[in-house]
Amino acid sequence: MNEKNILLLSIKDFLTPKMLKYALLPFLISIIIMYLLFFVIAGIGIDNLATLDVQSTQTTMQNGIPHTESLTAQLQGSDIIKYLMSFAVTSWVVTFLIYAIGGFLTLHASIFVAIIIVGFLTPLVMRELQRRHYRDVEIVGHSNIFEVLFSIIKWSAIMIVLFILLVPFYFIPFVNIIAFNLPLYYFFHKMLTFDVSTNLCSAEEDRQIKYFNKNSIRAKTLLLYVISFIPFVVLFGAIFYVIYLGHTYFIEVRKLRQNS
Repeated sequence: MNEKNILLLSIKDFLTPKMLKYALLPFLISIIIMYLLFFVIAGIGIDNLATLDVQSTQTTMQNGIPHTESLTAQLQGSDIIKYLMSFAVTSWVVTFLIYAIGGFLTLHASIFVAIIIVGFLTPLVMRELQRRHYRDVEIVGHSNIFEVLFSIIKWSAIMIVLFILLVPFYFIPFVNIIAFNLPLYYFFHKMLTFDVSTNLCSAEEDRQIKYFNKNSIRAKTLLLYVISFIPFVVLFGAIFYVIYLGHTYFIEVRKLRQNS
């Protein structure tokens, strides 16, 4: 089966009532988490603004005699936002920064959250794919809860370390795009392939598939990762990611078992 047919078959499977029902759960949970996360991040940012000292001098004429009044105020936290929002230019800048930074962090966090949530639904999706298309391919699987938790913690730690190590590249135009996304793509790729492979094949089959098809699988996960940056796609389409990659693994497992 060529790549075009796999993609069309994946879309067809995704649009079935059962798969759409599966897609609804991570969508709702992710929306709630992202909504709360956005306001938490915004609140922390406002509360931790540095103290700002404001001085103002005003001169008025009373009976021909000038009177000068000086005002000294100290703004802190949300008061700074109110002060900055009183000016047209700073109001636009503050609004832009809050929504741009908040939106950026929320979008990246949504990918992280969605890929975690969809992991719980992967066994259901894989069994449905087997029922529809691969009755001749037995689902074996080769993981346990301890391996899953250890892998999530390990890959999360590596992702955080990469974010820190790549800080110098964040200030270089164009290069910063790769630097920002490389750590999260690493986690995305590891989690998605882990969820699909450990629910389907044996450990040895998993190693063989990743060895002989590593470039193809990376190209697919990279494509899915890029698609995730379309607003709300990853929240509703994470199930499609599992379906698309699931077809790839089912086909490769079938080949391995036929050859053996």
